[in-house]
Amino acid sequence: MKIAIFSTKPYDREFLEVANAKRGHELAFYDERLAKSTVVLAHGCEALCVFVNDVVDEAVLSLLAEAGVRLVLLRCAGFNNVEIDAANRLGISVRRVPNYSPYAVAEHTLALILTLNRKTHRAFNRVREGNFSLEGLLGFDLHNSTVGIIGTGKIGRLAARPLQAMGCKILGYDPYPSEEFTAEGGSYVSLDQLIAEADIISLHLPLTPESFHLINPESLAKMKRGVMLINTSRGALVDADALIGALKSGQVGYVGLDVYEQEAGLFFQDLSGVIIQDDTLQRLLTFPNVLITSHQAFFTKTAMTNIAETTFGNASDFLAGLSSLNEVIK
Repeated sequence: MKIAIFSTKPYDREFLEVANAKRGHELAFYDERLAKSTVVLAHGCEALCVFVNDVVDEAVLSLLAEAGVRLVLLRCAGFNNVEIDAANRLGISVRRVPNYSPYAVAEHTLALILTLNRKTHRAFNRVREGNFSLEGLLGFDLHNSTVGIIGTGKIGRLAARPLQAMGCKILGYDPYPSEEFTAEGGSYVSLDQLIAEADIISLHLPLTPESFHLINPESLAKMKRGVMLINTSRGALVDADALIGALKSGQVGYVGLDVYEQEAGLFFQDLSGVIIQDDTLQRLLTFPNVLITSHQAFFTKTAMTNIAETTFGNASDFLAGLSSLNEVIK
């Protein structure tokens, strides 16, 4: 099968080529994101492979169907950037990688929490300049803090475990409760109660119409003053403009973001020599209590290997006419 692979970086190509060595697919790599203007690159291919910021809406899918594309491979777990109803209607199979490494994302969540609290990123830069002062580096004990986990799937549960081991009280909210979460010591409460009681709130849920801007002016106002907010899921869970207001007022005391609503066209590339035009992101970067990473929570050798292997496994299953739990159907 000839597969067009969009939004590729050198590291994508490295892992994908290794995984494909035993599969034998013909791969065409493109740096460009998939969009209506770049669909032409997929002509002559039976399948294409996309990432989190590629646009796979009805207009794009219609053009793909006309070009003979029968399969869209997502090298990620989320599929909010794909109009699944349109894909189903057009006869295009969409298959994803639901479990590449939940440990990677959970561990990055913990890294953000610890870094923000103990300000190790600021201390690192100070010491390199010969500044050994402790002023402005005061943290707090995680022990006896209350952590709210919104979304208690595999990643949310894994993020909760080390925090509980440190002596944190773990609250959870999820429309689909997990017996494993409660068995490991977590307590389910209403969303309002979690938001009101948590010292640290960490988001681990997919982006849906219901979860869009879950963190908004109203929910921010209900939080404890000085709360820490962590998002390693999807950027649009957080209303960034409202978050800036809460940071300015002191209502939110710490923010760790690995994702950003308008990250497409920004993340995954070097823009150090460019004037970034996104005023909201630029404003967030001015706050000393905000730590932003560029959607790297998934980025481990284990995860990249699993993503590549599962992606081509999905392609081979499709060719063999096999159904798959990785297929996204509405």
